[in-house]
Parts: sequence; structure tokens; C-alpha cells
Amino acid sequence: MLLSSNHMLCWIIYCTGMRTYSTQVNYNGYVNARLEKEMPIFNKQRIDFTPPENINSLVVCSNQLCMSLGKETILRIDLVKADQPNQVELGRKDEFKVHKIFLDPTGSHLVIALNNSECLYLNRNAQKVRHLSRWKGHTIESIAWNKFQKNDTSTGPILVGTAQGQIFEGEISTAEGGLFGTNPDQYFRYLHTLEEETGPAPVCCLEINCGYENRYCVIATTRKRLFQFSAKLTEGTEQQGFAPLFNQNMDDLPSIQEFPGNLGYSEIAFYTQKLRTYPMSFAWMMGNGVLYGNLDFTRPDSVLTDLKVWEYPSNDKPISIVITQFHFLLLLSDRIKAICTLNGQVVFEDIFTEKFGPLKRMVKDPGIGQIWIHTERAVFRYHVEREPRDVWKMYMNMGKFDLAKEFCKDRPECMDMVLAKEAEHCFQIKKYKESAKCYALTQNYFEEIALKFIEAKQEEALMEFLLKKLSNLKPSEKIQVTLLTTWLTELYLNRLGTLESDTSKRALYLRTRDDFRGFLSSKINKECLSNNRASIYDLLASHGDTEHMVYFAVLMEDYERVVSHHCQNDDYDEALNVLSKHKDKNLFYKFSPVLMQHIPRKVVDAWVKMGKKLDPKNLIPALVNYNQSACTQINEAIRYMEFCVYELRETEQAIHNYLLSLYAQFVPDSLLLYLENAGTNANRIYYDLKYALRLCAEHEHHRACVHVYKVMELYEEAVDLALKVDVDLAKSCADLPADDEELQKKLWLKIARHVVQEEKDVKKAMVCLSSCNLLKIEDILPFFPDFVTIDHFKEAICSSLQAYNQHIEELKQEMEDATLSAKRIREDMAEMRNKYGSVDPQDKCSGCDFPLLNRPFYLFLCNHMFHYDCLMQTVVPNLPQYKQLKLEDLQKKLLAAALPSKSRSLAKDEDSISLGKGQKSREQIKADIDDIVAAECPFCGDLAIRAVDKPFIDPQRYKEEMMSWL
Repeated sequence: MLLSSNHMLCWIIYCTGMRTYSTQVNYNGYVNARLEKEMPIFNKQRIDFTPPENINSLVVCSNQLCMSLGKETILRIDLVKADQPNQVELGRKDEFKVHKIFLDPTGSHLVIALNNSECLYLNRNAQKVRHLSRWKGHTIESIAWNKFQKNDTSTGPILVGTAQGQIFEGEISTAEGGLFGTNPDQYFRYLHTLEEETGPAPVCCLEINCGYENRYCVIATTRKRLFQFSAKLTEGTEQQGFAPLFNQNMDDLPSIQEFPGNLGYSEIAFYTQKLRTYPMSFAWMMGNGVLYGNLDFTRPDSVLTDLKVWEYPSNDKPISIVITQFHFLLLLSDRIKAICTLNGQVVFEDIFTEKFGPLKRMVKDPGIGQIWIHTERAVFRYHVEREPRDVWKMYMNMGKFDLAKEFCKDRPECMDMVLAKEAEHCFQIKKYKESAKCYALTQNYFEEIALKFIEAKQEEALMEFLLKKLSNLKPSEKIQVTLLTTWLTELYLNRLGTLESDTSKRALYLRTRDDFRGFLSSKINKECLSNNRASIYDLLASHGDTEHMVYFAVLMEDYERVVSHHCQNDDYDEALNVLSKHKDKNLFYKFSPVLMQHIPRKVVDAWVKMGKKLDPKNLIPALVNYNQSACTQINEAIRYMEFCVYELRETEQAIHNYLLSLYAQFVPDSLLLYLENAGTNANRIYYDLKYALRLCAEHEHHRACVHVYKVMELYEEAVDLALKVDVDLAKSCADLPADDEELQKKLWLKIARHVVQEEKDVKKAMVCLSSCNLLKIEDILPFFPDFVTIDHFKEAICSSLQAYNQHIEELKQEMEDATLSAKRIREDMAEMRNKYGSVDPQDKCSGCDFPLLNRPFYLFLCNHMFHYDCLMQTVVPNLPQYKQLKLEDLQKKLLAAALPSKSRSLAKDEDSISLGKGQKSREQIKADIDDIVAAECPFCGDLAIRAVDKPFIDPQRYKEEMMSWL
């Protein structure tokens, strides 16, 4: 296995040159971190500001800077509008000094503690300080602001620590008309006293925080001790104060942490990440060093975790402390130091010159993150620039690789170094799979890493490395994707082959098999596997893994190979299941002949389920491939053909012809029923009549032949064949040509001849005679033999004579009726000769609307009147062609009869000669013309009815007429 992996690796490197690159050379365009122009993390800037008096104290919150100048001046600066400072005078005449000033996180509320145990309050929106009368008598050392009730007019409940070790709760509000009048201090009540071994100690620092599930925690410090007070407050009761935190039994409070050494003061700083409401870390400046660590408000006891102590390196004690995300800064008398909280090393030190005087205090704006330092005459500001930039390296050296990767996500060159370090670390501690995952994400040489795992005989780790590397390749890197996919397939197959032979590793084999199938079915690899399926098939075949060959074929939708495999292994049911599942009609056509040989019933069931999706004509090869002794195949073939004909209403002639052949050979009882159901209309029959006739004749199905003859209208052949089977069948055939009495009579004579001559049954012949009205006794008498006596025909002869007599009587009656009708017609004609009509002088022609009496005219019984020429113009165009020719001939004869006077004598002679020769007279010609032209009124007779659908414009003249209107 090692040798084959080496060969595969060499082949990949040779073919593609595929490698990932080492961090020692900048192949990917990454900028080396050491070449960047690094800016200091803490960038100092002196504020261009010269105070009119010495600065006593300074606080900054939310871009609001407040400082105490001299004896009685408060200077306020909104850093967004730094050119508009605001100065407020305290306005006191007695001797006093400002002890400390306190500003809430919103920058709205300023408390000024005086050294004479008095307190003043100044709101951001006010220009005049107000006295806090209830606070009088206490030297204020610390205030814990309520960060959960941010309000410009009210502080909400706050905690106040005094120099006498007492903790009070109070509230300051500027709202007018309150219950307590106009005093800003709403209330001020005692809660607790902090003590050291010598008694009450000043409350140096106070902090209120709310953690999970409304659990509040107060952290308070003296010079040597740190106290924690925590309790869960009922939601909605925060405004009622923090007394429940201090009213607990001492046994329920966390243990007090005390440290040696005493500076005479202490200070604690907290770091809160953006978008969070509670701090994540702290640093406490105590007597002998700095205690720092993290805060976990979910813990039931102390919220302080991961505690470390950084001892002061010399006797130079710090003045102030602030904390950032990864550093805490100490303010000394002439310098500032920054110590990394990850490794405790001093990473930054900035020395101040003597011209500004000694450093007084350092504060941090908790909202903006800027650090402020002041002397009596100068103010400095530090910007924190990219503080996490080198944190990744520290975490990496500490072995905290997850944290290291978090802080170099946007720096690929650093991420690569962390991944390489983690990969090497995992490899050394023999976590090979984790090492492979990391190596796959680095820019190290591909072949070096692969050989490293091969030499260590870690095939699983090598596969993990290749899989991860494959997932990171781009779709455009098709050659690399192809080779890695092929190599992984080979590795999987080798591993499956090894595990399959070891029964003790059955579970591992199944897990590896599932992984391999997941690899083959991955969407990422699908295109590559599809394009190189031939190579994958060869690999699977070389390992003899038919199970995965079938699985892969299904993934590639190569169902033809799957079905072929099942057929070769005589698993015909599974082959049919594949066909039925994917419903590929072409595969049905291809494999149905084989399946029909072995599982005909199931195959036909599958065809029936497919319905019209299959073309039955293409399944005929599977149906005709049967053994004469295979009754099941034949029955299933007939079942499917019947389904096609009766359910699918198939009209394909081949289907009907094949069903006919099956019926004729195997189910003759169904043959005639099928033919009769098909009907007798040749235009609506889907089988081939000639083929059906030949088939029925070949198998001697005479009744079926007779039916086909009837459909083909070969009635003589139908009767001839029917007489061989059944006389009644012949009779039914003889009645079919109802429109051809001569043929019908001929067919009945055939039947009568057969009955008389073949069956020699006179009575049956007489029945035939009575069944057909066209046959007479005299028609069938020649068929009888001479020995037949008249007694056999007595009834028939009497019936015939009686019919003749009845017919004669009917003829006589018809003659009498005709004579009477002729007589009535003659009377009507005589009456018509004497009929007349009257015309008034004012009557007009119905055709031209001119006076009627000006020219010869016609008067019809309907009272329509026409001039002779108007009637001719109306009637002649609508006459049939032959009548128009006849009318034209009569007009010529009439014109010839009306010759001029000069030749009249000659004409008379000719007339006499003509009359003698049988020619018509002039009056007779006129009468003939009248019979044609004036036979009926053109408005009321048949001529008007026939002209209903005649167009107004002659179609031949339509185009010419249309163009005349343009």
C-alpha cells in the first residue's frame, strides 16, 4: 500500500505540478507582517490645551470631559465640539478644595466631592451646581453608577463609598415637582461597612454589574481587600435598590480576598467589550502588584476567574491603572507602562519629560476606549490602535491555536503560520487526523505533507488530508480535482478490501463504506466523477467491488449498467425494480425481452403502471419472444395487449393485428368477440382486414371469417362461407345489402338453393321463402327435384296467388284514383282559361317601377306585374343552361316568323309548307316562350327561393367591382 501511494503521489506531482506553498516564500501575494509599517498600539497625543489654573482632577465618559481647575472652577468640554468649552464656577467663599469628581457613563451626571465632607451636583444640561444636602458629612471616595438605567435627568439607584468605609445607596434626579421638593438627592441611606483587620477602611472602588438571569454583583475594594456581594433580584425590582445584596448572612457572601502590602490606596479597572452590558476582565492595583483575570457572572461563588498577579518590579509604585482587551496600563510618576495580560510581559513604556510636571492621574473613557492622562498643566490622550494585532502569536506560542486563529482571520500569512504550527503540534502528539486537517489549510508543499503521512503509515490521515485539500480546490482546477478524486477512490477501495477480510473490524468496515459512499455522492465531486466515470469503473472493476460499482452507477444515473448487472446475475426482480423506479422508457424497451422470459407477470404489471408513457409498438419484440409451451408468457402478452386496446384505446394497427394473432392461435373464443366489439365500419376498424381474413382462414375460424367478409362488404363470399357453418348466419349476411335488392335477392336464392339441394328440406325452403319478401315461389321452384309433389307447395302457391290478387286490386284502385285526378285537372285547366285580372292605369311595373300600360306586360295571380322586357331581364339569368338555350332558340324562330311585308307572301307560303311539315306556328312559339319565362312569378315562385344564397355581385366581377370603389 505504501508503494502504491508513493507512485500515485509522484504521478500527481508529475502530471499537474500541484503543490501548495510554504510560508517561507511569498507565492500567494501575501504581505509579510514584518514588512508592514507598524504603528504603536498605544499612540500618544498631547492635547493643545493650556489650562488657566492647575488641574486638580479629570474624568471622561462618552466624549464628555470634565476637569476641576484651581479652587472653584469646573471646566466641561464636549469632545465632539471641543472648540466650545463650558466653564462653571462653584461659587463658594469658604476654604475648601475639590477632593474628587465622578462622572457617570453617559456623561450626564457630575458629582463633586469636597474635602470638607460636602458634595455638589452638576447636570450636563445645567449651568449651576446644586448642593447634595443628604450627602453632607461624608468624604466620598467612590461611586458605583447604575449602568442599567441610563437617563439624562436621573441616575437611578447608585452606590456611594466613603472614606469611613461606609456604603450608601442614593439617587440624584433633576426632575421638578417631586415628592422631595427641588432637592436633587432623592434619598441617601446606609447599607454596609467595609472593614479591614484594623477596623473600617475607605471604600476605594465600587462597581455594580448585572450578569445572567438578573443576578447582580457588587465588587468593592479597600486598600488591601476585595469584597463581592451578589444576589438574584426579582425582575422589575431594580429601582427599589440594592439593599438585598447587603442584607444576606455573612456565611452566604463569597470569601473576602486580602493581599499583603499597602499603598495607602487601591484602584480597580474593568474592561467591557462592545455590545456587552457586563465586563469581561478586571485589573486591581493593590499593594504589592496587580491582580488581574476574567469575570464569569454565571459562577455561584466568586465571579473572579483565571486570576494572575503581576508584581511591581521596583519600589516605584503606580498611581493609576486602566485595562484594555489584552493589556493593563500602569501610571507612574514619570512614565506609563503597558503589560500584556496574556503573558505578563511589558510591551510598551512611554516616559514623560519633566517640563510637564509629575503625572497625576490616568482615566479611560469606557464608551470610546481612549485613555487620558493629566498633569497639573497638561493633558495627554492615547489612542489604542489594532490592539489584537500580535495576540495571535502569543496564543500560538501558548498552544491555544483556536484563540490564535480567531485573532488572525483577516491576516492570511499569520493564519497560515498558526495552522502550520498546530498541524506540526498535532503530528508530534500523534493526532494524525487533526494534523491532516490543519495541513490541508496551510500553504506548505503538498508532496512533503503527503509523504510525511505515507512514511508514518497513516493512511486515514492521508485520506483526511486529501479530502480536505479536495474541498479547498477551486472548480477551475479540474486536473487537480480529477487526480485527487481518483487517488482517494483508490485509497478507499484498498482500505475497504483490507477491512472486509477482517471480521473483527466489521463496524469499522461499515463506517468506512458509508464514508466512501458519501464521498462518491458528494455534490462537490459529482461533476468530476461524472466526467471520469470510465476511470472510476475501471478502478472498481480492478478491485472486484461490484457492490460499489452498482452504487456508483446509480449515482451517475447509469441505470442501463445497473439493470444489465442485475440481469447478468439473474436478479431479475431487482432489475425490474430499478426500471420501475426510474421509469426510463428506453431501458424498458431494451431489457423487457429478457425480463419477459423470466418474470412475465411482474413485467406486464410494470408496463401497465407505466401506462401511456410506454409505446406498446416498441414492446412487441418482447411479447413475440415466447416459447409455445410457455403459457404464462402468452397469457401475460394477451393481458397487456387487451390493456392497450381496451384501456389505453390504442389505435396502432400493429397492436390490433398482434392481438388478433394471439387470439387466433391461443384464445379462439375471444376472437369473434373482439371482432364484433371492433364494429362493422371499415373506417373505424384499426386491424388489417386482409390480415385478419388470412389469419382466420389459416386457423379455420369460419365465423370470424364471415364477420370479416361482412365488414369488407363481400356479402356473396360471406354467404357462401356461412352456408358451410350455419344457415341462420347466412341469412343474417343476406339481409345486409339493404340498398341493393338485386344482390339481396341473389343472396337469398343462394340460401334457398343450399337448403333445397344440399339439405333437401322443403319446409326449411318454405321458411326461407317467408323470410325474404323478394323471393317468390316461382323463383325457387327450379331448385326442387321432379319427384316433389305439389302438396309441399300448396300453402306457398296459395299465398303467392293471394298476393297477386291483392296486388291486382291495388293496381285497379290506383288506376281509378289516377282517372279522377286527371278529370279534376282538366276541370281546373278549363276554369283557368276563363280567369282574368284587372289593371288600373296608375299600376306600375314591379321590376322598373314605370307605368305598366306603356308596354306589353304580364300579370301573375299574386298581383305582381312586369313588363315583358323587365320579366325577361329578371328571369333569364336565373334559368338553367338548357332552358336558356331553348329560350334563345324559340326567340330566333319567333323573329323569323315576324318578317317584313315585302317577303310576307313568301313567308305565308313557307308557313303553309312548314305547317304541312309539322312546324310550330308563331302563336305556339309565343306560348312556349311564356311557358319558360312566365311559368311563375319571379318574386313568389321557386326562382326567388333558389336565389337566396346567390351573391349580389358575380364572383367573377367581384374584384373589378371592389377596385371601382377605391
